[in-house]
Amino acid sequence: MTTLRIAQAQINPTVGAISENISKIRSQIDAAVSAGVDIVTFPELAVTGYPPEDLLLRRSFVRENIEALHDLAQHCRGISAIVGFADWFEDSISNAAALISHGSITGVYHKIELPNYGVFDEKRYFKAGERCLVFDISGVRFSVTICEDIWIPGSITETCAINNSADIVLNISGSPFFAGKYQIRKTIATRFARAVNCMLFFNNLVGGQDELVFDGGSFVIDANGQVISSAARFCEDLLINDVDVRPKEKPPACWNSVCYSLNPNSSSARKVPTVQRRATQELGEIEEIYGALVLGVRDYVGKNGFKTVVIGLSGGIDSALTAAVAVESLGADRVIGVTMPSVYTSVETLSDAGSLASNLGIELIEVPIEGILSSFLGVLAGPFKAGALGLEKENLQARIRGAILMALSNRFGWLVLTTGNKSETAVGYCTLYGDTAGGFAVIKDVPKTLVYQLSDFVNSKAGTDLIPDSVIRRPPTAELRPNQKDEDSLPPYSVLDPILKAYVEEDVSCDEIRGYPADLVREVARMVDRNEYKRRQAPPGIKITPKAFGRDRRLPITNRYTKHASKGS
Repeated sequence: MTTLRIAQAQINPTVGAISENISKIRSQIDAAVSAGVDIVTFPELAVTGYPPEDLLLRRSFVRENIEALHDLAQHCRGISAIVGFADWFEDSISNAAALISHGSITGVYHKIELPNYGVFDEKRYFKAGERCLVFDISGVRFSVTICEDIWIPGSITETCAINNSADIVLNISGSPFFAGKYQIRKTIATRFARAVNCMLFFNNLVGGQDELVFDGGSFVIDANGQVISSAARFCEDLLINDVDVRPKEKPPACWNSVCYSLNPNSSSARKVPTVQRRATQELGEIEEIYGALVLGVRDYVGKNGFKTVVIGLSGGIDSALTAAVAVESLGADRVIGVTMPSVYTSVETLSDAGSLASNLGIELIEVPIEGILSSFLGVLAGPFKAGALGLEKENLQARIRGAILMALSNRFGWLVLTTGNKSETAVGYCTLYGDTAGGFAVIKDVPKTLVYQLSDFVNSKAGTDLIPDSVIRRPPTAELRPNQKDEDSLPPYSVLDPILKAYVEEDVSCDEIRGYPADLVREVARMVDRNEYKRRQAPPGIKITPKAFGRDRRLPITNRYTKHASKGS
């Protein structure tokens, strides 16, 4: 029986910040050495940040990340490490893992299974590897894999672990979040561990990167598929485990692999008491979505150099939830609310905007728009000619509000957070250059019915009504004309959201969506299809569903295909 101490450094790198990322990696190596660790792993592309996208097309970027890795290797003494980076590979670039041991790069593994679906574009950038990498420490055999390598049943890496009698598989990942993804990962990892009959150490990235959030949640699974230790979610962590391994009998030669033999950590720190395995508390669906929104806002704001955000507070539930998330992410002193009443703004919604700001402890600025609207209409009276005003007047109000928020952004350097939800965005119930004007769309991928659930969670978590109950109970309205309600233009959200989920996220054709009037389903689909041009011009926002607009769902704006494809076609 051999006992080894293995650490998984769940870090939050920043794409392109190579020196900063190396410093973070170095710090975790030092912590692991102090704890007497034999081998420490880091997430996929930890040196470059993930995903680096077209930065990989710049040779200088790839070169700098390799140079930084070599400098790091000299620092890595008394321990072995697996570090994700981008490597030159034959005539292309590889998504790679460096095996660093006692001051030098001992070997490099090139990722074999390259995902090219959903948010993943790896075949655009990387050349797939062909050979696996295995190494021994004190007779215990490790196999190195990267993310998708364990997701494909019967893959080369799975066959490698079996044929080479691996005792432990190390997997470094950059697996982005959507609701329920954590359980999917555990299911995938369980299948793999049972198939290869060995322990699996899954080390995931954490942090926000543009529209993606990586939720961490690294874990260790035994050969029976049981999670025996897990890291925190939505924050950095260093998960350290002592594992007792009875090495399997090894074949005389490695199968389709480059093999290395490494020395264990000889540090006196190995004499410290056995590290206890630990498990983090499971999160419910609403709690994990809220955690993703909070982390996504914090990292988008921080990594892009903003100090303060500004939000238009309408007195409605969407802006209320957006403000609550922003305060949780950044602190009340970094969030500014702006209320911009018109003649159509009710006393109740104006009062609720003030109550929300007071409850959250944020500054509230009031900028009435009636005078500005009158000036616009006066200037446009001639071009508009005679006739009643309609949609143009409604949208003009939204655009005035957008212009005010952007003017404040220019004046003070604040980032404008937009407040539109997925249901509205899907059917185009939003105004270009109005409520879509801003830098980051916090709840862009959150359906309206989920907005209500998240708002209830905010209040439950706080133990008080941070979001006033009247905001949650009031029928949603844009308040751009007298007595306006969302349901004047849209089906009830309890009906709309399931149709949108089927049509947008599951690619179900109109004829296959059951339980609703056929004419209604076709009208919803028509609204979705004709508003692609609006979504293409909207700011980025946090992905929390399996298929988000933007990175996941990419349809042509100019598109005259009117028959709705069947599921799976």
